[in-house]
Amino acid sequence: MSEEAKSDNGMEHLQDTVSPADSAESPSVEMAVSNDRGHRKVRTGVVIGDGADKTITVMVERRFSHPLYGKGVKRSKRYHVHDESNACRVGDTVRIVETRPLSKTKRWRLLETLGRKA
Repeated sequence: MSEEAKSDNGMEHLQDTVSPADSAESPSVEMAVSNDRGHRKVRTGVVIGDGADKTITVMVERRFSHPLYGKGVKRSKRYHVHDESNACRVGDTVRIVETRPLSKTKRWRLLETLGRKA
């Protein structure tokens, strides 16, 4: 076989690919895996409960158009949120961010208080 025939059998492109073992050792891949904190979910809602210590209950309301009928639909969900300083009271508007599990039901923490109830 000539040199051209050996290179035409499709083996030259396999040398350019990176095996999974090589990619795990690559520093750029390592940085992408460890830098996932920028993609946490953020929600805005109203505090509806503050009875527990360092925990508030936040109701987040979302509005969307019904996929078939087009009518506006309103759905709400309650989240248990970690409030380290016990600063929030019922009626406050707050911004919360997703975090690691802090208890059985608490997976969110308080990011900031947007407004106080008058």
